[in-house]
Amino acid sequence: MSAPSSILLSPEDNVAVATFPIEAGQLLPGGARARVRIEPGHKVAVRAIGSGEPVIKYAQAIGRATSDIGAGEHVHSHNLAFDQDRLAIGAAAAPESASAADRARTFLGYRRADGRAATRNYIGIIASVNCSTTVCRAIADEANRRILPRYEGIDGFVPIVHDQGCGMSSTGDGMKNLHRTLAGYARHANFGGVLMVGLGCEVNQLTLYGQSGSGAEKRHFNIQEAGGSRRSVERALGVLDEIAQEVATARRVPIPVSEIIVGLQCGGSDGLSGVTANPALGAAVDILAGAGGTAILSETSEIYGAEHLLRSRAVNEDVAVKLDSLISWWENYVALHGASLDNNPSPGNKRGGLTTILEKSLGAVAKGGRSPLTAVYNYAERVTEHGLVFMDTPGYDPVSATGQVAGGANVIAFTTGRGSCFGCRPAPSIKLTSNTPLYRAMEEDMDIDCGVIASGEATIAGLGREIFDLIIDTASGRKTKSELFGYGDNEFVPWHLGATL
Repeated sequence: MSAPSSILLSPEDNVAVATFPIEAGQLLPGGARARVRIEPGHKVAVRAIGSGEPVIKYAQAIGRATSDIGAGEHVHSHNLAFDQDRLAIGAAAAPESASAADRARTFLGYRRADGRAATRNYIGIIASVNCSTTVCRAIADEANRRILPRYEGIDGFVPIVHDQGCGMSSTGDGMKNLHRTLAGYARHANFGGVLMVGLGCEVNQLTLYGQSGSGAEKRHFNIQEAGGSRRSVERALGVLDEIAQEVATARRVPIPVSEIIVGLQCGGSDGLSGVTANPALGAAVDILAGAGGTAILSETSEIYGAEHLLRSRAVNEDVAVKLDSLISWWENYVALHGASLDNNPSPGNKRGGLTTILEKSLGAVAKGGRSPLTAVYNYAERVTEHGLVFMDTPGYDPVSATGQVAGGANVIAFTTGRGSCFGCRPAPSIKLTSNTPLYRAMEEDMDIDCGVIASGEATIAGLGREIFDLIIDTASGRKTKSELFGYGDNEFVPWHLGATL
């Protein structure tokens, strides 16, 4: 039996989504016939929509028709525009449930001395400022060449470098963001040890992160005090060898699945992302949350238009109000810069069939499943609550994932419809494709093909279970495709706020 070429996501919808190319004259859900060819991921009207009427997908308004649209016509940027409407029809479905066996599951991770759970055993070399990034990269390169071969129990030496740390105010949101982010990486469980390297005269002084001591877990020094770049590299290698001796003794042990913290990301989305990959990841999140684990939903600019769905699931009014305040901040922030949140869908998103931010957001929020929203966090803030939580971040994937990892995410799950390539050391990154042609074209980069949902070969619930299992396997040490290629050294991108001075 052939798979359907289009999906009507809700009985209330007036558009269907093409899962395969639809040819003119082909029958659509509801009995209409396509008037033109419709590409996969794009929308087709299943009944007439008058000019000014809401276009409905996911039982939600994704915008208004800018002209009369006949049944069978292509619906996209030429006849659909952003609108402030929020529309919810029908009751929300219950989340996927976790069984007693799910709650009893463990993964093989590293138990740190302070009780934190790690999924990898790296050593970090963290730059306090852009001026020390070249030296930090040189240190990591030399450590991986000269030290790592002697210690089988270490996953590698990771340079955490960036373009900030000076030329900025020592107070205000910009410095607060940077400090939270670097401090979050310095304490991240996936780093068994950390060396922080500064220049010496920067705004972001090493003293902000605590003094270096005699222990092996954390050391600091400045290049100017060490006598320059080459001497800094040699000094660092001596320190790192001491750290490595301790870190290499760590061994994987069974740890409850409730200590997995997954950062949820989507990038290079298409019209099928919200139909296949995101709902399947959401099903996995529901199981993880039900088993006591944590999932971090983020990208505030990409939940705009769907925030009311999260608000309705907040565990209390304080959580709901904090989410509301983030939306208000973003509306003011983009207006200050003469932009609109509807500018968010990228050219690649639109080629894949996404038209408005409302449509993109409704698909993106599906990554969070249907579990209650237990907490809302600022960017890079340490995550302490379990279940589904939200962290304020931009929609730009490297910046967003950086905040999640700083908050404690020890695994990243990343959906894509266009083919985003990404890694985020020290956290392993799982890649999920929304469509099968992408998976086949980039199989060496992608871990799971969620396009099998569109072809009818798998269900959302069934694939959600497969993703949940892969999260546990990855937390236990299974290498992701991104890790095998070597992604992760260049994707540390803290959110830059404030003036450059």
